[in-house]
Amino acid sequence: MQDATHTSRFEELTTGTQDAINVGALFRTLWHGKFVLIFAMLVALILGGVYAYLIATPLYSATSVIMLNSRQEQVVDLSSVVSGIGSDATSVNTEVEVLKSRLLLGKVVDELDLMTDPEFNSALREPSRIAKIKLFARSVLMPSAGMPKAPDQERQHANTINALLQKLTIRNIPQTLVFEIMATTTNPRKSAKIADTMVDLYIVNQLETKFDATQQATEWMTDRVTTLQTALETAEERVAAFRASTSLINEETLSGLEVQIKETRDRIASMQESLSSTRVRLERLRGVEGASAEDRAQVADDQQLNQLLSRIDQPNITDAFDRRFNQVLIQTESDLTRLERQRTSLQSSLAVLEDQAKDQGADLITLQQLTREAEASRILYEYFLTRLKETSAQEGVQQADSRIISPAVVPGGASSPRKALILATSLLLGLIAGTAYLLIREMRNNSFRSVTEMERETGYPVIGQVPIIPSSRRQDTLSYLRSKPTSAAAEAIRNLRTSIMLSKIDTPPKIIMVCSSLPGEGKTTTSLALAMNFASMGRKTLLMEGDIRRQAISKYIPGVPDKGIMPILTGETDLASTIIHSDLIGADVLAGGRKVTNAADIFTSERFARLLLDLREQYDIIIIDTPPVLIVPDARIICQHVDATVFTVKWNSTESEQVHAALKEFESAGRPVNGLVLNQINPRSANRYGYSYGYSYGSYNSGYYTN
Repeated sequence: MQDATHTSRFEELTTGTQDAINVGALFRTLWHGKFVLIFAMLVALILGGVYAYLIATPLYSATSVIMLNSRQEQVVDLSSVVSGIGSDATSVNTEVEVLKSRLLLGKVVDELDLMTDPEFNSALREPSRIAKIKLFARSVLMPSAGMPKAPDQERQHANTINALLQKLTIRNIPQTLVFEIMATTTNPRKSAKIADTMVDLYIVNQLETKFDATQQATEWMTDRVTTLQTALETAEERVAAFRASTSLINEETLSGLEVQIKETRDRIASMQESLSSTRVRLERLRGVEGASAEDRAQVADDQQLNQLLSRIDQPNITDAFDRRFNQVLIQTESDLTRLERQRTSLQSSLAVLEDQAKDQGADLITLQQLTREAEASRILYEYFLTRLKETSAQEGVQQADSRIISPAVVPGGASSPRKALILATSLLLGLIAGTAYLLIREMRNNSFRSVTEMERETGYPVIGQVPIIPSSRRQDTLSYLRSKPTSAAAEAIRNLRTSIMLSKIDTPPKIIMVCSSLPGEGKTTTSLALAMNFASMGRKTLLMEGDIRRQAISKYIPGVPDKGIMPILTGETDLASTIIHSDLIGADVLAGGRKVTNAADIFTSERFARLLLDLREQYDIIIIDTPPVLIVPDARIICQHVDATVFTVKWNSTESEQVHAALKEFESAGRPVNGLVLNQINPRSANRYGYSYGYSYGSYNSGYYTN
């Protein structure tokens, strides 16, 4: 039930759609709690002022600005050992991290001797109260642990670097190569000094990095050049030694030798043909030695033999022919022998030439290999020698990759705390906190402030809305209603009376019971006001006190006797001597009499029922003021004998679940209430909340009401 009421509070702050905020309802809620908002804002403002002016330590910020020098001047056209820094995002972000590096910050700490500054070295500060309390508690709880040891020098140095890093703000201005290094400390000059030292050491670090790299490269290349020189000398010595150990060899000589070999091979081939033809000739000549002269002349193919053949018949010619044929045979044998000797000689020469070519070819390959090795060593040596001379020349012309474009300026005022901002923020936080408190309070409020809300939550009609009666004492309440019959409160009682009588238009109720969930909801005041109103109409009215435990009527009407309902029910007295007439309300009053503990048993008796029947015959209207429903069961018993039950609910006070529980009590008894009364309404607060009471009791009807 409480969750349902909270939901209704939420619905009041929203419109028909759950996404839109009812600005009017929200503003009215805040306006109603404007004093809470003002108080919250004042408290927040005071707290912010105390912090800004009394607690916060003034801090001073100084900023140095540097730029990456992407356009370095080239004094000489020599390639550097360490190239310049690029302008891409990766290079820029890398330099930001370099500026934050512990190595560079450690140099700043050493340069400015920040180890002796308590602002950076926490070991030099006086322990705070909390630290002292912890130390004392530790010594009491763990006496054996002893005093904590002070951090060593290395640890202090690391802590100082951490403190320095926390006091630095390093950033790259977007879309530029410019960096801002801002230092914030408690001393303006110290801040400027730290910022400038950071920049100076950063630039020096760049130069040192390049110088160290160049020096290391020079040393390495010096060793390398020496090694290469030795290797070159060794290679050249091997070439010279090889040349000295062999005959003069070159490609031209080897080419001439190859030509000789080819010519010799050609001669041998030609001679082989001649030798073959000579051998064939010799065999043919030998084959025709005993043949005829014509056959021998034909085979010999000799001119002289042919001449002798023509005269073969002459004397002595045959002998000459034979001699000449023998000479040709011998000459052919001699030619064959000579050719074989020449072939053998040429073959020997060819073998010698081939051996020479083979040996000289291998030597030439070896010489070329040694020459190439020597040449490669020479080229490498000359390259490293050139780079060594260039690197040595660069040691005096190194340039930093950054330059200062704006040194730090000693600040003239503190950058923190920003008092105006703190005060404005405090006001805003106070407003937010107050608004949150009001909204949470509004959301958690499960009381009733409007007729519509109460009817929707309970399902019962609201038959009256009664504002607060402006009286400081209970005795003044009735006097106010009597003296101001045209007041808003008096008119509200008339409206309530009319609603009660019209609730059963055919059989108007005679006995009316007024009840509530809890004490203090104004049911007694409502009972008295109704009795006074009915009496003013000329109705014979009786006000009966049903709450015989508290007997509150006597606090409103002076002179009420101790006798009451109890003596009548016990037979000790009669109605005539017990009922009194009150001129204050203009009606008769039947008090409760002496207090009893078994009031519920009294009201369930037949004597009480007969009493009501007798009174019904004597009076036009009987108003019974009953005790709270959730406290005692008296009201549930009395409701069995009445014609109408009026249930009062205190405005903006009685909780929803209490009202529901009380109404359920009547429903369980089979006598649901006839109507609800929203009681003790504060018209001014109701108007601030944005409900409709202003139309009934506010300035709109000032001509009708006289309060």
